[in-house]
Amino acid sequence: MALAAALAVLALASVAFGTRVVGVDDVVAGLTGSTEGFGPASVAKRVPRTVLAALAGAALAVSGAVMQGVTRNPLADPGILGVNMGAALAVVVGIAYFGLASATSYIWVAIGGAAAAAALVYAIASLGPSGFHASAATPLKLALSGAAVSAALASFISATVLGRNDIASGVRSWQIGGVGGADFGSMGSLLPFLAIGLGVGLLSAKALNSLALGDDLAAGLGESVGLARGVASAAAIVLAGATTALTGPIGFVGLVIPHVIRLISGSDHRWLLPLSALAGAVLLVAADIAGRVVARPAEIDVGIVTALIGAPFFIYIVRRQKVREL
Repeated sequence: MALAAALAVLALASVAFGTRVVGVDDVVAGLTGSTEGFGPASVAKRVPRTVLAALAGAALAVSGAVMQGVTRNPLADPGILGVNMGAALAVVVGIAYFGLASATSYIWVAIGGAAAAAALVYAIASLGPSGFHASAATPLKLALSGAAVSAALASFISATVLGRNDIASGVRSWQIGGVGGADFGSMGSLLPFLAIGLGVGLLSAKALNSLALGDDLAAGLGESVGLARGVASAAAIVLAGATTALTGPIGFVGLVIPHVIRLISGSDHRWLLPLSALAGAVLLVAADIAGRVVARPAEIDVGIVTALIGAPFFIYIVRRQKVREL
């Protein structure tokens, strides 16, 4: 209830505060659909970006929680594991060489890129002295593999954009990660993917609880370990890929939120996943407000704000001697 109340308050704050200072009358006029005057028009534009920030935050947080559950890796996050950057590269290549222009095409391509990047990171992390073995994919090796793949994919994006002045400006702005260009038309294309990803992710909660006990115990409890991992991973990839298609790669939401929620609710995924969705929405809406207010009359993209929050948290987790068990 506290998270839902916080989200409602922040949603109101998000339409009331921004780079342009507006009065109460402008807020009321903007919320009732009026766009006459700069004030009401500014408020009307803040409504879709608030909705997109909430949806993206929920999706990325659940994606991170599912990834941490599937891999039993406290460092798992769509950004750290290279999933977001894989989605970003696929979209950039699609725009540059195949003329993609619709939100739906971005989403499909982004999901494909996210899946390919996730498979590549897991394969690299699983390589050991005796060859490929799943048990070799330790949390630290996954994080290092994800960082290396992310850096390589970012370089490919730069190489793709280099010399393409017609798309360079838009791609570079999108690559930072933000919700400023939100509109309800593109969000309509995103909703089915988020609904499927969130639905499958939440339905995987019981299986993730079993996987947390270890593969042998999970199998002993009647769980099909490979199928459970595959279904849950697909949900996490759909959520991260589809969100990245519209917002650009926003990192650290999926890392920070599940750890914070575990301190409140414990590690039961039946509570962890829905509460992470609410908390992720709260974090991204709050980060978007902060990015608009602290740099007036300009604004800071929400991807930069989440990086400022998440990077110290990531270092804290890495340096922590005993990470809370997943």
